[in-house]
Amino acid sequence: MEPDFDAVLDAARAGEEWAVTVVYRELHPRLARYLRARAPHVAEDLEAEVWLAIATRLHQFEGDEIGLRAWAFAIARRRLVDHRRQTSRRRTDVVPTEELDRANPLIDPERIVLDGLAGDEAAAFVTRTLPADQAEVVLLRVVAGLDVEQVAALPGRRPGTIRVMQHRGLKRLERVLTGMRVTQ
Repeated sequence: MEPDFDAVLDAARAGEEWAVTVVYRELHPRLARYLRARAPHVAEDLEAEVWLAIATRLHQFEGDEIGLRAWAFAIARRRLVDHRRQTSRRRTDVVPTEELDRANPLIDPERIVLDGLAGDEAAAFVTRTLPADQAEVVLLRVVAGLDVEQVAALPGRRPGTIRVMQHRGLKRLERVLTGMRVTQ
């Protein structure tokens, strides 16, 4: 029988290696997917920074499993914002080969998306398709599994604003995937 997450979290705060491993296994896939969707070229570096911050401050964390997830994603979001600030003056985004391949007029872009829409591809699709603020809200709600209030606290917005942004983002994704006309 596995211990409940509160017991795991208490053990992780105390520095128990097995418990830290459980926390890592719980958070890693979601954090990695979020960071790969938001900053694919530096996601691994950012994730390493996030885990370093978590490791150095985990003993101070107070809260439950959902609070831990919100705390971890708040750290990830701050690292992402810091990275973007540092690189905004010297932008060097390389266009991935896959994106150039999709530009071929003989290939149906909708079919490509529908055939490969899962996990990282879905997160990357959301990021490419939506405005940055909507993409972030959708990723934090769906990939991170955060509730509206937790997402609202990250950028300092009202929960109602987050709900509207999520709704608009999901409707836009629906229109793109069904081939309906999309307007700004």
